Amino acid sequence: MELFLQSIVNGTIQSGFFALAAVGLVLIFGVMGVVNFAHGELVMVGAYTVWFLHAQHNTPFLITIVIAISLVTVIGMLMEKFLFRPMRDDPLGGLICSIGVLFILQVAATLVGGDGPSKQVPPPFEGTMVLFDFLRIPYQRLFSIAVSIAALGLLWHFLTHTKLGWALRAVSQDREAASLQGINSNRISMIAIAVGAAMAGLAGALMAPLTNINPHMGHNVIITAFIVTIVGGVGSLSGAVIASVLYALYHTFVTTYFNGTVATISGLLIMVLVLIIRPTGIMGHRVSE
Repeated sequence: MELFLQSIVNGTIQSGFFALAAVGLVLIFGVMGVVNFAHGELVMVGAYTVWFLHAQHNTPFLITIVIAISLVTVIGMLMEKFLFRPMRDDPLGGLICSIGVLFILQVAATLVGGDGPSKQVPPPFEGTMVLFDFLRIPYQRLFSIAVSIAALGLLWHFLTHTKLGWALRAVSQDREAASLQGINSNRISMIAIAVGAAMAGLAGALMAPLTNINPHMGHNVIITAFIVTIVGGVGSLSGAVIASVLYALYHTFVTTYFNGTVATISGLLIMVLVLIIRPTGIMGHRVSE
């Protein structure tokens, strides 16, 4: 029973990382129609930034989070300006460009940190909260889930209560109709990828003290993001958040009682099953031609 409850707590905390990575991917795809395969590498860059500045040069942790978000946001905006925008009418070309960025960022991370063992970041917030004498929650994980919830709340407020958020949602639903209403689609695409990349950078920064950091860590991130996006419903931010919680709990339980490989493989099988039974996902809507 204690292991069961601890797994629920761990899964709930992990869902914050999954949601941050997934909503960024959903946002970029919904507005730009581009499958950004380099999204996992944006998370990796956020983690590497924290390792390089905080673990190697003793920069305060909170400052490194801001720097990580800023750096990844700039990378995302450059991708939109010079790669995705010229390929707007060629989705396959945009996908290929994102794969190219994936390899470039991996090589850059290798040059910065070397190709040795995975990097470690000492937890800035030490100590553990103990509940009911058996539930253990490290303060670092509490900080991470609190920041994740706050970031997702700010994103929801931005999308539902600001003019830019309304414009972004309008472009995601119908770019041509939004343009006819005077919305600058180029500007909105830039905002979409900036916000999506910022979420990825934040996810990487928060994950840095809790995971092994290496140039290829983005692979697992993008697999998870795709599973969550498809199960939640492509283009649905609320679906991505719901699927993140469900998949994080599932992944944690399977990892606890079996191992991580079984959890990932079975998660992919669930994604395929969802595509067969309900292609629109949990919260997705079928689009009429």
